Amino acid sequence: MEQFVNANKYVVGVDFGTLSGRAVVVRVSDGAELGSAVHEYAHGVIETALPGTDVRLGPDWALQSPQDWLDVLRVAVPEAIAAAGIPPEQVIGIGTDFTACTVLPTTADGTPLCVETPALPHAWPKLWKHHAAQSHADRINAVAAARGEPWLRRYGGKISSEWEFAKALQVLEEDPGVYARAERWIEAADWIVWQLAGVETRNVCTAGYKGIFQDGTYPSADYLDALNPDFASFPDKLATAPVAPLGGLAGRLTERAAAWTGLPEGIAVAVGNVDAHVTAAAADAVRPGQMVAIMGTSTCHVMPSDQLAEVPGMCGVVRDGIVPGLWGYEAGQSGVGDIFAWFVDNGVPASHTSQAAASGLSTHEYLTELAAAQAVGEHGLVALDWHNGNRSILVDHHLSGVIVGQTLATRPEDVYRALIEATAFGARLIVETFERSGVPVEEFVVAGGLMRNRFLMQVYADVLRRPLSLIGSEQGPALGSAIHAAVAAGAYENIGRAAAAMGKRTVAAYVPDEKHAAAYDLLYAEYRKLHDLFADGALLHTLRHIRDQAIAPQTEATDTAGKEAGA
Repeated sequence: MEQFVNANKYVVGVDFGTLSGRAVVVRVSDGAELGSAVHEYAHGVIETALPGTDVRLGPDWALQSPQDWLDVLRVAVPEAIAAAGIPPEQVIGIGTDFTACTVLPTTADGTPLCVETPALPHAWPKLWKHHAAQSHADRINAVAAARGEPWLRRYGGKISSEWEFAKALQVLEEDPGVYARAERWIEAADWIVWQLAGVETRNVCTAGYKGIFQDGTYPSADYLDALNPDFASFPDKLATAPVAPLGGLAGRLTERAAAWTGLPEGIAVAVGNVDAHVTAAAADAVRPGQMVAIMGTSTCHVMPSDQLAEVPGMCGVVRDGIVPGLWGYEAGQSGVGDIFAWFVDNGVPASHTSQAAASGLSTHEYLTELAAAQAVGEHGLVALDWHNGNRSILVDHHLSGVIVGQTLATRPEDVYRALIEATAFGARLIVETFERSGVPVEEFVVAGGLMRNRFLMQVYADVLRRPLSLIGSEQGPALGSAIHAAVAAGAYENIGRAAAAMGKRTVAAYVPDEKHAAAYDLLYAEYRKLHDLFADGALLHTLRHIRDQAIAPQTEATDTAGKEAGA
């Protein structure tokens, strides 16, 4: 019946990623993807200097430009509609998702502070992988643990430096002027909905996982005062309305946003969401025990469950955080594809890149071929996947990568394979930690760009000792957002029914090879030893401190100049 009613109706999903935004046009009746378009951010990730200025950024900074996000609406959405070849008036809703925690300070009407003061680093949106607030996260955790704050258990015992409170505390203590002017501290996932619908909302997903919103409340003013007296009223910057449910109707497309996108004014705008969590709907993996690993520059693991438990190092457990009615768990790895890209960009000799080109392959493809030809353990290496810090289970973004076993005979493909294996070992540790905590993982579903690498997928199946299911779309977050838009528009009663009709996955697309799995058990045991040896951060933190002290004289002058320019 729903298929008949929804015939000739379409929705648009827009996924705002780390380097680009993509839009996809989806048929409501069956989830068919009819057209898509990608818009690359002009500013990309802002890591070294503020755009149009000589103001340099310190270590571990990562910012974005809100102008890039608006350009996605202006460029990618109309292009996707044109590619789909459907009349825009048949579109009934639009849904969006974002990386998280990507957060920005704005005025009360939603104007980003960086528009007014572009020379002040803290006025810009902080991207999810902005890790310069680690010391502030450490204090948040230490004070919460000392006081016995009950919400800390919902986050595996530690709040990440990536989340809202750590980043906001950094702004307060490093640029109190920006903090005072910030009438709103808002996730980009909610800010973009504000631009589309003209309504300020806060979605339950980002509020719960990134904003410490549990059981209907934020951390107490008394606790926040213990961190910094000027931080006690911070929740006042977070919301002016009740937290909105996923799949809910945030508002209607405004005349201004309709002009940007070419979509009809007044269509449904879905409540915002996080890219990883919304992908569960795209994979039709919204039932208890279905863990979805969204593998790209990083990996985020999300899973619905009917059980509430304390899982060490989890990023959070939130009621209704993935689908209404279930607990939603999140864990993750801060670097996966980023690690492989780093090695290709910085660790591969010209001889290999030349041979790759001569073979008609990218450097990644060439290294993968060489690595796949090896027997398990042949390279004699084991690595830790901490090049961008550790999200789960240690929740310490000041950890760093480690590779042991190298000799003068070690080749680039050896290291490349060891790095792939390290990320698989990290995923296995996450799965084992959930199951030891009484939260069973019944199915492991992979989404994201890395699922196209067949060798990598087989390594994961072998290391995890379990089948891998694959999402049936290469545009998982955008498809998931479109599914949420269909629910917000009233085409389906709830996310579960919409996901069953519009989502897709291939069950057990990869199965483990027993011989390889047994060999990986031996390497995994060594990974665990290495993991536990460096887990306290004593050595790795010291190395980072030495690096930061060496860099500091180079950035102090430009930081001072930037602050004076914005005074």
